[in-house]
Amino acid sequence: MTERIVGSLLGRAAKDTEALKARLRKGLRFAAFLAVVHRYELSQDEIAKVLALPARTLARRKAERWLRADESDRLFRLSRVAALAEETLGTRERAVEWLRRPNRALGNQPPLRQLDTDLGSRQVEDVLVRIAHGVYS
Repeated sequence: MTERIVGSLLGRAAKDTEALKARLRKGLRFAAFLAVVHRYELSQDEIAKVLALPARTLARRKAERWLRADESDRLFRLSRVAALAEETLGTRERAVEWLRRPNRALGNQPPLRQLDTDLGSRQVEDVLVRIAHGVYS
């Protein structure tokens, strides 16, 4: 299910992992950014912080209609974790709420705030896996 959600957010689904990597290296369309914003009810400011995109750069990417490879990779990471939250918690609405709410397992920080780094994303994924397996520490 996670792959389906991420694929729908990023446009036509890549045929395999290698094709997806090639798309990320090329850069994603700005429409993928907007799809993530809309699906997970994020403000452009919230997602821009996760992607480390200043407002002016974000405006430039919108005009260019493409994200760069590193920005695309961070957007993919965000959408993958959000889709895992949706799958784990059962609904998009629960996932959105969970991503914004401070979490004790993450040092009382919202999971969304952790997604700006790979290590933080892995920690969030670990919490979601523990929830899926009934371990609520």
